[in-house]
Amino acid sequence: MTSSAAADNGATGGTQISSGFDIDAVRADFPILSRTVHGKPLVYLDNAATAQKPRAVIDAINEYYREYNSNIHRGVHHLSEKATSLYEGARKRAARFINAADSCEIVFLRGTTEAVNLVCSSVGQSIKAGDEIIISHMEHHSNIVPWQMLCNRTGAVLRVIPINDDAEMDVADFEALLGPKTRFVSLVHVSNSLGTINPVKQVIDLAHAQGVPVLIDGAQALPHMQVDVQALDCDFYTCSGHKTFGPMGIGFLYGKKQWLEELPPYHGGGDMIKYVSFDKTEYNDPPFKFEAGTPNVSGVIGLAAAMDYMEKIGHDNIQAHEHDLLVYATEQLSAIKGLRIIGTARNKASVVSFVLDDVHSHDIGTFVDHEGVAIRVGHHCTQPVMQRFGVPATSRASFAFYNTKQEVDTLAQALHKVIDIFGA
Repeated sequence: MTSSAAADNGATGGTQISSGFDIDAVRADFPILSRTVHGKPLVYLDNAATAQKPRAVIDAINEYYREYNSNIHRGVHHLSEKATSLYEGARKRAARFINAADSCEIVFLRGTTEAVNLVCSSVGQSIKAGDEIIISHMEHHSNIVPWQMLCNRTGAVLRVIPINDDAEMDVADFEALLGPKTRFVSLVHVSNSLGTINPVKQVIDLAHAQGVPVLIDGAQALPHMQVDVQALDCDFYTCSGHKTFGPMGIGFLYGKKQWLEELPPYHGGGDMIKYVSFDKTEYNDPPFKFEAGTPNVSGVIGLAAAMDYMEKIGHDNIQAHEHDLLVYATEQLSAIKGLRIIGTARNKASVVSFVLDDVHSHDIGTFVDHEGVAIRVGHHCTQPVMQRFGVPATSRASFAFYNTKQEVDTLAQALHKVIDIFGA
């Protein structure tokens, strides 16, 4: 990713790997990477689906359950106070991780899907027939279906920014859709199936010039780049913990304080209230207004450990190493006869989706698995993307900072064997 592109997308940092980046030491931090599959060393290239967890995350979760397991906020005993301190400390950690102005702007949820649904539900209470909501053609289903459901309920209209043959969106196309009826924009930062990094800062600035709020789906961005929500000036930003080297079932929504104060709550229940009677309920202040019920305390603690670990590795190192892997994998796979890469944006993250002549993606995935290589096959929860490129599915190799060029070679060798067997 170029420095100018990084600035435009709210990312910071350089592109050189420091002398302190030791790939062997990094890999040793991830216990699962030392195992074998079908008698072969595991080559894990399915990071866009979920990333593996470093020992620091596993240990933090284990320590919580061994030493501090308790519910939070309600208790005055030692365990509850300790668990509460860890939980709220993680909120401050998340705020620093994305440079939020205040920790109250971090709402812990199950992940990006729930975060989008929260915003859609709460913002949706002011949406009416004829209003317009803008998304892009490369959205994950989680950023399509909630808005469709809202449009079906209210009579609002869903507008879609097109993408070109390189899987890029043109800001001019977005600007053409933006108008007096636009009420909300929801856009993916990095495409999970294409790797495209969108020009989100430009989109946000254009939308704000018309008084339109913007949500950015950051599920695939935070694992790969440093994000500054104040620099972006987005109204909402989402995080999925399990893609960011943390546990499953946890994530967060960043929302500007004024928005979280204004929006109605998404769920009702305990801890999101100040006062309850049978006549009325007075809601709690943000972020607690949106965190009804017993939270995933261990998940939050594990997510904080994951953020600590990423910053220990260094965002500069992560971006530089993954960029090298992307360039190398693109070269190696493009040289394979009959292989076509889907998604060739100039500015993209470490995702390579491809099709192979006359071989179904599920056959590819099944065969390379027997070589120890884990990739993703299917529509990747982006069926409109598959329709746009006229393919039923793709095979997707997605890289993290613990992957190596040797693993790319193993994938390429496995694909050559696929061709030999299927005669592609």
